[in-house]
Amino acid sequence: MARYGMVIDSDKCTGCYACFLACKDEFVGNDYPPTSAAQPASGHKWLHINEIEHGSGTKIKVDYVPITCQHCDDAQCIRLSNEGEVYRRPDGIVIIDPVKAKGRRDMVDNCPYRVIFWNEELQIPQKCTLCAHMLDAGETKTRCAEACPTGALVFGDLDDPNSTVSQLLKAKGDKVESLRPGFGTHPAVKYMNLPKPFIAGEVVLADKRGDCVKGAKVTLQIKGEKNVLVTETDFMGDFQFKGLARDTDYILRAEYNGYIAKEVAVRTNESKNVGELMLRPTYDDLLIEFAETRKASH
Repeated sequence: MARYGMVIDSDKCTGCYACFLACKDEFVGNDYPPTSAAQPASGHKWLHINEIEHGSGTKIKVDYVPITCQHCDDAQCIRLSNEGEVYRRPDGIVIIDPVKAKGRRDMVDNCPYRVIFWNEELQIPQKCTLCAHMLDAGETKTRCAEACPTGALVFGDLDDPNSTVSQLLKAKGDKVESLRPGFGTHPAVKYMNLPKPFIAGEVVLADKRGDCVKGAKVTLQIKGEKNVLVTETDFMGDFQFKGLARDTDYILRAEYNGYIAKEVAVRTNESKNVGELMLRPTYDDLLIEFAETRKASH
């Protein structure tokens, strides 16, 4: 028996909404007993794209996180159902029974991820079924995974070591995480590259304000720790450190040959644009510049 799951890579999601539209195309107006009744034309987002904008000024980043039913191993919606209105199939898919759940509007609040929706016309709660009817018919992918043009949604059998999703989990296991691990639901939907704070800025030279500083060394270090992240400014003088720990104190340092290094303290309560880090020439360079200026004036 297969055990289905999905890995969603937020870095690959471009916010094109192809997955959302494919879900609508499959379920709006279509009944698939016994796993689902028709989804209404509006108001439901069985697969929702959460757009997250962070940063400020010229350093803005927009991330897209597809969110759907997590098909949890320890599903709160199942624990709170009284008469089997919600159940888990042997393949791991969590289903809201469209007959037994009729009239149970309270079930909308039983999911901590807020992915259960109320169908006012049919008077039933509804959510993603991982296209159970398609899998039962022999298909190997959900409509959303099938429609994704970038491969951000990878679906398959978690118990098959040769499946694409299993191979991905094996190769990227240390980079895979749950959407909200604090919920303790052990979801079958996992994520890679969930949005995390970044620190960005640019390096400028005090005596050459019109020039971009390519190749300036920029380091980032958690305050009190030894590990150091290192990067260099690009041809525009810009730098960025991504995927940082939240609510952490960092020391940012910029240096360039012939200039005095500069350090700033940054806390990642959110993504930060530190703006311009201005480096001033060393004392010897200032003396040379002063001497050349005097010589040219005589």
